[in-house]
Amino acid sequence: MPDFEKVYDVAIIGGGNAAMCAAITARQAGASVIVLEHAPRAFRGGNSRHTRNLRAMHDGPTSVLTESYLEDEYWDDLLRVTGGNTDEKLARMTIRESSRVMPWMMQCGVRFQPSLTGTLSLSRTNAFFLGGGKALVNAYYATAEKLGIVISYDAEVLSLDLDDGFAKSVAISANGFPQTLRAKTFVVSSGGFQGNIEWLKKYWGEAAENFLIRGTPYARGRMLQNLLDQGVQSVGDATQFHSVAIDARAPKFDGGIVTRLDNIPFSIVVNQQAKRFYDEGEDVWPKRYAVWGRIVAQQPGQIAWSIVDQKSEKLFMPSVFPAITANTIRELAGKIGLDADALEQTVNDYNAAVQPGEFNSQKLDNCHTEGLEPPKTNWARKLDTPPFICYPHRPGITFTYLGVKVDEQARVIMADDKPTANLFASGEIMAGSILGRGYLAGFGMTIGTVFGRIAGQEAAKHARN
Repeated sequence: MPDFEKVYDVAIIGGGNAAMCAAITARQAGASVIVLEHAPRAFRGGNSRHTRNLRAMHDGPTSVLTESYLEDEYWDDLLRVTGGNTDEKLARMTIRESSRVMPWMMQCGVRFQPSLTGTLSLSRTNAFFLGGGKALVNAYYATAEKLGIVISYDAEVLSLDLDDGFAKSVAISANGFPQTLRAKTFVVSSGGFQGNIEWLKKYWGEAAENFLIRGTPYARGRMLQNLLDQGVQSVGDATQFHSVAIDARAPKFDGGIVTRLDNIPFSIVVNQQAKRFYDEGEDVWPKRYAVWGRIVAQQPGQIAWSIVDQKSEKLFMPSVFPAITANTIRELAGKIGLDADALEQTVNDYNAAVQPGEFNSQKLDNCHTEGLEPPKTNWARKLDTPPFICYPHRPGITFTYLGVKVDEQARVIMADDKPTANLFASGEIMAGSILGRGYLAGFGMTIGTVFGRIAGQEAAKHARN
């Protein structure tokens, strides 16, 4: 049972990957540690429960990674998806540290499996967790319990008392009862505000009602707002979020990875007017899948439909929901509620624009269209082999980019550019420094793991001194 009268060396706010990496690291350094997890035990772990992998730098083949993935290539990949909206110093530090985290994770009970092959193309860059994110979270919590870390579930941190850069205490609602907890140091790892629809509406209006939240409903941004209100320096664009196009039939919250759809590169995607609106073949899926949530969010009704034919049916992981199928485009239009003439015209125009080429699902193949707007620049094949297969898409929000600024020691930075004395941050709440926009598959887990360990180490060091 948590003792709220005790002054702990380190108090961790949050219960996901970044929080647990911080907690375990701090405890291994000799600190007394308490974890304040908003969710009940059954839903502990935040968005980390739904993850699958971590992007890791390595200079040669490993037991789970093929070939090599060096710093400069990793950096180039990040630069490409962020458009330069990143802190190079923090980013390169994260990349380099990613080469050292897997042995530590395995010591904490995390197990890895060979990366998936096929359309995801991640066998060289991403290490997959055996059992997925739920197994990773369970491993960390089991390790924490063995180390004597105190875990307080149903403990929502309402505010942090920050006085001239010094964190004194936190006000908590613990199982519905008010509590105050003091600690020598604090690590905030409580995520973004993607679970707060009203906050999203500030930037997206009523369209946010149609957003689906892929992860935890507990990420409501209370601590983020509290810190910003107390003069902590913000980083990242409040209007930006990491989102993907997920199955529109997914639940409002916690649908997780199984609701994601990976068929877009091999499809055409149409909106409510049965019109295409973006290049489906822009790049390999791990580098471009995260643009599609925002693109769909900008369409009427925040909904779209992807259509493939029988030739592409086996090229992607199917949805957890059944596909919508039809033997003709007109029949398909009727099933999904689109104008049949308009959809037929869109498909006919696309088919007429497809150029001959050598199709290769594993890489950019330059099978493209000509004279079509928007073009399809790779994997363009005619839709001419029934049955035609369709999935509905809505934007699935993973995390928001607004956060707090930190330095290389994970210290939270105030508006006057001075670091706080005893307040650290890790995970999504500080990731905006490195991911200003865009996404690389597995990189959020990398940031959380690297900065969780840094925050835990620095917090323990500060508490000892």
